[in-house]
Parts: sequence; C-alpha cells; structure tokens
Amino acid sequence: MWIPFVILSAVFLGIYDICKKTSLKQNAVLAVMALSSSASLVMMLPMILDSAFGFGWFEKTVFEIPKTNFRNQLFIILKAVIVQASWFCNFYAMKHLPISIVGPVRSSAPAWTLLGAIFILGERLNIYQWLGAGIILTCLFFYANYGKKEGIKLKHNPKVMLLILGTLIGSASALYDKVILRELMIDRMEVQAWFSFYQFLLAVMMMFIFWWPHKEKTDKFEFRSTILLIGFFLTVADFLYFYGLSRDGALIGIVSLIRRSNVIISFVAGAVLFHEKNIKQKAFILSGILIGVAFLCLLK
Repeated sequence: MWIPFVILSAVFLGIYDICKKTSLKQNAVLAVMALSSSASLVMMLPMILDSAFGFGWFEKTVFEIPKTNFRNQLFIILKAVIVQASWFCNFYAMKHLPISIVGPVRSSAPAWTLLGAIFILGERLNIYQWLGAGIILTCLFFYANYGKKEGIKLKHNPKVMLLILGTLIGSASALYDKVILRELMIDRMEVQAWFSFYQFLLAVMMMFIFWWPHKEKTDKFEFRSTILLIGFFLTVADFLYFYGLSRDGALIGIVSLIRRSNVIISFVAGAVLFHEKNIKQKAFILSGILIGVAFLCLLK
C-alpha cells in the first residue's frame, strides 16, 4: 500500500506551506531558503555520513543509504537544480501573494504532471482524466476574477507569472522523480539525502550572490522558528512521498494529485491564521479544482 504514505505526505506539505508563508512575510527570501535548507540537511546528515563512512548506524532500516556513485550524483544534482528553480519562483510568489491564491494555482500542478507523463513518459489519459484537466484549467481562468478583487491582476502580475513558472517546474520535477526512482533505479533515501546536500549548497550560493551584496537595500532578514520548521516538515513530507512513490504500483500522476490536496490545509490557514479575503468565493473555485482532481483519479 502506497496511498496512505502519500496522504500523510500531503498533510505535512500543507503544514510546510503555512510555515513558509509565515516565514516569508517581510523577510529576505533567499536567506529563508538557505536557512530552511540547512534544517533539511541537518536531518539527513547522519544518513549521509553513515553511507559515506560505512558506520552501519542505519543498516537494514528504512533510512539506510547504499553507497553512491558518480552517475547517481549527477542525476541528483540535476534534481537539486530543478527544485531550486521551482523554490525560487514559488518562494518569491508566496511572499507577495495570499496563500489562498497560491494554493489553487499550485493545485493545478497534477494536471501538468499528467500532461508531461503523456508526452514525455508515454502515459495515456482516459476521457475522465481529460475532462478533469479541462475543469481545473477552466477554474483557474475564472479564478482570475477573484484575484482582481484583492488588487491582483493575474494576467499582468509578475509574481503570479513566477508562481505559474514555479508550478510548471515543480511538475517537471515530479516527472523526473519517477525517472530516477523507477527507471534509473536510484535508491529513494540516496536521492533525498544527497538532494538535501546539493539543495543547501545551491541555496547558500544564491543567497551570497544575489542577496548578501545588496542586503542593506533590500528586505532585511529576521530569524523566525518557522524557518527551521520549513525544512523539517518538507523533509518529513518528502520522505513519505519518496517511500510511497518507490512502492510497487505507485503512479506518479495519482501521487501528484493526492499530494496537491494539501491545498485544503492552505485554504484553512488563509481563512483562520492570515484572515485573507474572499474565502467563500475561493472555496467555490477550490471545489471545482478538487472535482477536476477527482476526475483525474479515475483510471481505466
């Protein structure tokens, strides 16, 4: 059974989104990315050291990492670059947009993942899944009207464009996950642990290149405990995600759909914690998106 692990992953992913929104408010994005990435690396570091030096701490457990090689490292580095690009876009967008707008746009990611699976991985959709993709795209089109009520013009807002780009890159990352786990047969813990290492390096490089030289003229950095929780909850969510995806019978399209149900938690947070506007209207659009997701789940 792989579905329960993916459902739990979605729950932790929703909490991760809340921590991210809280951490980014009036804060330096690249510094937040670097510090949250350090929390993920600290959690994975014992497994990395165990694999590198053969201590045997995690032998015959779900946390064991096999010896790596240069070929695997190259594929994991590429994954880190893809995810870092997605993070960069999504973090900047989330900082400036209501979480209840970010959630629905990002909830379209499964549609793009399925389309990528069709044209890149050779998968096929049935008529219900095509209908689901159409419903999701239609809902996002109408959602623009509610964004305008909050002064957000989706068509001309660069932050929304960043959000859409980050969502598309994230969908590409999901497809790549299936390739490296199921076709290239790279161990799931090897992927997650070494990915956290390269993700940290990339985040620190971007911080020192793009933010540090201009830190006096841009957003100041303020430490908040939720920044470390970003790394914690994302690491737990990714562990459950990779474990579920590595199980026999797991389908990347369905995995992506279930994980994106974290948008429900984002909506609740937007209403209760951040007191965002037009929640009822957004909930109506969200319902349409979830209906589309339900159609996408209908297999042959």
